[in-house]
Amino acid sequence: MVLGLPRGGVPVAFEIARALAAPLDVFPVRKLGVPGQEELAFGAIATGGTRVLNKQLILALGIPPEWVEAIDASERRELQRRELAYHPERPRLDVAGETVILVDDGVATGVTMLAAVHAIRQEHPARVLLAVPVADPDVCADLRKGAEEVVCLNTPQPLRAVGAWYEDFSQTTDEEVRELLCSAAHFASCA
Repeated sequence: MVLGLPRGGVPVAFEIARALAAPLDVFPVRKLGVPGQEELAFGAIATGGTRVLNKQLILALGIPPEWVEAIDASERRELQRRELAYHPERPRLDVAGETVILVDDGVATGVTMLAAVHAIRQEHPARVLLAVPVADPDVCADLRKGAEEVVCLNTPQPLRAVGAWYEDFSQTTDEEVRELLCSAAHFASCA
């Protein structure tokens, strides 16, 4: 099964699922961004109640605990909204006993993917693989501790920004995610 981290990971996951004729779904996660630098993650949350924090970064930046909790609460609301938006009429795929490929559009700090790994492990898949087109090489190496296999196609040093490695890094919309899930439902059944 191929699970894309919404929203940017879903188009990448779609292509992997199509190539493998495998089922595609989303696995909701949300970055907890530093105030004023939201793309810099001090933590992440995932479906099922998982939360991963980079305590060193929180301390280094002096982020007060009440800010951490306020950002967490706000992102949990968005996580719940997305869970409903992507699965309005059907439950998410059951991954118990299955090989799962978690896919994102890139990995900078790794905290979002780490939250996804922790959360998916609670659902007892047989194996967890990670796949991203671009990642920081050190972060890619660290992710190998949490998954049976990690594929990072490009590992530039320094990474700078995931978006710099795309010709078009425009935001994927909820509607595009739903369209990809619908399209994927057709080719997965053709295998």
